Amino acid sequence: MAMSDGLASLIIASYGWAGIAAYPLTGPLLALRAAKGKEDRARRLERFGYPSIDRPAGPLVWMHAASVGETLAIVPLMRELRRRDINVLLTTGTVTSAELARFRLDGEILHQYVPLDVKPAVRRFLAYWRPDVAISVESEIWPTTLMELHKRHIPQILVNARISDRSFDRWRRHASIAEALFSKLALVIAQSDLDAERFRDLGAWPVNVSGNIKVDGDAPPCDEAVLERYRQQIGPRKTWAAISTFEGEEKIGCMVHRALKAHTGLLSIVVPRHPERADEIEAMMIEKGLKVARRTREDVITPDIDVFLGDTIGEMGLYLRLTEIAFVGRSLTGEGGQNPLEPAMLGCAVLSGPKVGNFRESYQRLVRNGSARIVRDAEMLAKAVHFLTTNDLARHKMIDAGMESIQEMRGALMATVKGLEPYINPLTVQARLEPRAAGRA
Repeated sequence: MAMSDGLASLIIASYGWAGIAAYPLTGPLLALRAAKGKEDRARRLERFGYPSIDRPAGPLVWMHAASVGETLAIVPLMRELRRRDINVLLTTGTVTSAELARFRLDGEILHQYVPLDVKPAVRRFLAYWRPDVAISVESEIWPTTLMELHKRHIPQILVNARISDRSFDRWRRHASIAEALFSKLALVIAQSDLDAERFRDLGAWPVNVSGNIKVDGDAPPCDEAVLERYRQQIGPRKTWAAISTFEGEEKIGCMVHRALKAHTGLLSIVVPRHPERADEIEAMMIEKGLKVARRTREDVITPDIDVFLGDTIGEMGLYLRLTEIAFVGRSLTGEGGQNPLEPAMLGCAVLSGPKVGNFRESYQRLVRNGSARIVRDAEMLAKAVHFLTTNDLARHKMIDAGMESIQEMRGALMATVKGLEPYINPLTVQARLEPRAAGRA
């Protein structure tokens, strides 16, 4: 039996009350997370809605990206808003995404950590920043924040929106709650027709389809001098990369390396999704008899090095330019997969495990065009890496197909901007009528 609208509203209100009741406990919790390196100790007050920088004069769009992938996805969109003289406040939820924002966007946008989804923090945040529009990326739905924005008549928009199979099933089991929340969104711009259909089923309206804006971003940058130095150190050795790896996938990478090194002299490049795990990953590799060079130590890649451990943030462009074969993680031991578009964009043949639900449409396109292959396990991955390192024709055919696929998939940014125009065009006019709007107060 469907839940009544009244009961759904009561449950959402109860969530808000529970947040207020738990608010005194959030300080010790964040302190514990900071001790583990999961929170920025120096900027912890931002999580309670206290600002650490001045609000600029003029119109302001608040954009929220949960983590690194979402932050990268909206870099072109944020730059488009700045081109229109609209101030952009980016909030993120992780230390790594904050560091990435500083690395890629310092001086272009304002950055704060996202406030906790409890009324005191959200209200404090909104009272200070006074956003004209709030834009979230992919699948970020925070009930208290959504309701507080709605009360203030601030449009909340979801861009590059997607919804996983698991999330859709969970929301559908609580359809009245979903409708009470999703109906508060002013606009959803979905990645695919399937995502759009799901958002409509859950109560969102209107819903447009743009494609994935990650395709329209620039290839990740790198320091050319650093790249050349590593290329000289690697020399003629064959390479492959395991990127955005989750726990367990580094061990699989070691298995692949040990199986192939004797035949090919292979150098393996391993880039964990969370660089803070680098110490334990290195210890595991050393235990297995492998010699490791770490980027953070600026170790030299000598001929006897087995693994180059990419334990930095914001240097994916460097690691992918050192190889032509990339296994994309969170797809064998994780769940949902990671973005395959950057390696394809940078001229890599793409390999992945079967768990790619978060990027299903991208992988379907790449596999169909012959630029990506799905592997079931470590043995199949080792065979694929061996085949591609020893077969130049097959590898280059995959690389060329990937570049063609990327070109075919472009256009999502333009579609997203077009969908946002009713909300951002008035802000552009306001900004250009107020010369100080783009400067900081």
